[in-house]
Amino acid sequence: MSFWDFTRGAASARLLVDFGLERGVPLARLLAGTRLSQPQLDDPEVQITATQELKLIGNLLKALQYEPGVGLEVGLRYSFSTYGMWGFGLVSSATVGDALALALRFIPLTFAFSLISCQQDAQQCVLSFGEPEVEQRVRRFLIERDMAAAARLMRETVGTGHELSRFTLRERQWPAPDMLARLTAVSGLRPQYGAAANTLAFDSRLLAQRLPQANPVTVAMCEQACAQLMERRRARLGTVELVRQYLAAAPLDAAPDLAQVARMLHLSERTLKRRLQEEQTGFREMLAESRGQRARELLADESLSLTDIAEQMGFGDLSGFSQAFKRWFGVAPSVVRRIRHPDP
Repeated sequence: MSFWDFTRGAASARLLVDFGLERGVPLARLLAGTRLSQPQLDDPEVQITATQELKLIGNLLKALQYEPGVGLEVGLRYSFSTYGMWGFGLVSSATVGDALALALRFIPLTFAFSLISCQQDAQQCVLSFGEPEVEQRVRRFLIERDMAAAARLMRETVGTGHELSRFTLRERQWPAPDMLARLTAVSGLRPQYGAAANTLAFDSRLLAQRLPQANPVTVAMCEQACAQLMERRRARLGTVELVRQYLAAAPLDAAPDLAQVARMLHLSERTLKRRLQEEQTGFREMLAESRGQRARELLADESLSLTDIAEQMGFGDLSGFSQAFKRWFGVAPSVVRRIRHPDP
């Protein structure tokens, strides 16, 4: 399963918007390009796409100038109540092990973009957070947010006195000291930066511990509701729309090829080609359309020079970017920028 396969509730987007507003970011700037409105964020029935939440996150990070540790700060705001039935199912489970099994079974009902897996032996249970294929600065935010949220959920579910035994991040850039202190207080230990993997670990014996709010009737009700919600949120998008969403969020400086997209969709390259042809398009056309659109968005940012844009898009020099832009739109990027911002 992939986060692309499911829509999501608006609770996470609402939390992100509230955080941005507290930091002084205008609502219009946060929601730019998301096709979301404030009333939608307050509607419990609204479902949004992964692409919409990623766009909101990108807007927030850009407005905050990609401040280190923002993902951690946001992640600590996610409590079990943020997740609705999924969260109530965790705290109502009989044991920590049961809560973990429920969490992993219904992981698409969370707002995680990380690829979460679990391994355990007689000594430790280790949660690994694989990095999604999105723009690097957004990727850092997502890993930090998802891991901080998981650490807080563990504290809320299990209680104090059962802290993590390991908290490691591949990221090498440390957050501000006050942020690090808050994260340490929640997780029970100081995170290790520059590690080989993004992991949370705890003593395997904790899996057998009974939870204080265990209720078999409540957890059965939550499991049934989660199964029904998973089915309702299954995106059922066509191949073209899935590819379009993936390309819109892919790292800007490393354009994916057909093989990468096919793996993401769990298809062979031949099948992906055929399905795109059936919908009257091809991968090259879609890639050019996506990268062209993202180039135009960058051109609208007056703080970026053409050389900056070329570098962000993975071109070796400005000439290579200009030639690609001409193929996409028939004119040089400098012409588009002059039209957008004519000299006084």
